[in-house]
Amino acid sequence: MAGRRRVTIGIIGAGFVANVHVENYGKVHGVDLRVKGVASLRPERGKEFAARHDLPRVYPSVDDVLDDPEINLVDLCVPNYEHAPLIVRCAAARKAVICEKPLTGFFGDGEPMVGNRFGRAEMLAGALANADRALDALARAGVRLHYAENWVYGPNIQKAARLIARTGGAILRIAGEESHSGTHSDYARQWRYSGGGSLINKACHPLGAALHLKYEEGRRKYERPVRPARVVAAVARLTHTRGFLADQAKFIREGWVDSEDWASFFLTFDDDTVAQITASDIVLGGIQNILSVYGSQAVVHVNNVPNTSVVAYAPRDGLYGGEYIREKVETTAGWQFTSGDEDWMNGFPEELQDFCEAVADDREPLSGAMLARDVVAVTYGAYLSAEQGRAVDLRPHLR
Repeated sequence: MAGRRRVTIGIIGAGFVANVHVENYGKVHGVDLRVKGVASLRPERGKEFAARHDLPRVYPSVDDVLDDPEINLVDLCVPNYEHAPLIVRCAAARKAVICEKPLTGFFGDGEPMVGNRFGRAEMLAGALANADRALDALARAGVRLHYAENWVYGPNIQKAARLIARTGGAILRIAGEESHSGTHSDYARQWRYSGGGSLINKACHPLGAALHLKYEEGRRKYERPVRPARVVAAVARLTHTRGFLADQAKFIREGWVDSEDWASFFLTFDDDTVAQITASDIVLGGIQNILSVYGSQAVVHVNNVPNTSVVAYAPRDGLYGGEYIREKVETTAGWQFTSGDEDWMNGFPEELQDFCEAVADDREPLSGAMLARDVVAVTYGAYLSAEQGRAVDLRPHLR
């Protein structure tokens, strides 16, 4: 650790993702690391979080985190609409940032029914303006964004990348999906808080992995990353269809206000290769995190979740008591595809290891600003494509 800076972290938010992060900071090694405290809009939740994870401080507000001279890395575990404004505030305090995905989006004027009141061209421009405002503030302050796309760091994704690279062949097609039976977050069902539905909140994961794989291939082969070029997309609100509404029993979560619960898009890269990405909140059976890489010399299928590392059977629900089985699964009865360490499989320890090392060594993280912004550009280009029924050229919208 000689020559490395100490990394002192302040967490903003005390929900699901904050718990995942603080648990995985404990697995970071080789870095002088301290999670100093947490700030939450709900003080009692912050106190409970700090007590549960043995954190020394509960900060009364975000400003108190930013005013702490020891903190040099702020971990934003807050809803999407808060990302960009908080990044700007962190930049003003010269704090490096970990930002959950997506980086930002278009959230309208704060009033309901944003998805029904604004055109997608305006959304694309507004989302990119939000992204640029945040990224430019960090650049001016001389601090970095650490974009928390855990799929980039997943050991299976990294293994796929190494296998394909060793063949020397080209990545011709990538197919990826993240789906489950519906978000638990009320805010995620409203565009003004989330910036969209399944497309922005689920597709960002396989999209981030696909972009990363093409970036790295481009650097190997052409001395520059391969970037996205065109997108064609479709979206739907399947929980609003007549057939679904007629069901007496509902195992899929409802309540989508003005955003989609299913999306799929076809992305063409600037080397004329392709990716097909699907995301939805209407799939039963637990979360589906899968990616296939079709190369000219090899094919690699990645099953992050579910996989067969641990397969268990129970004749009825509840027999496992409080033991964790799998994210978003509706029942623990029958055959279950669980994992010895789901956080590891999803890349969380590896992600935070890289981020902490990047701050300690004053270097760029593997998942940073370009990936974060490209995900926003592709996502809102896809929304525009779905609205207009045509391909959208992404190249004018990239930096």
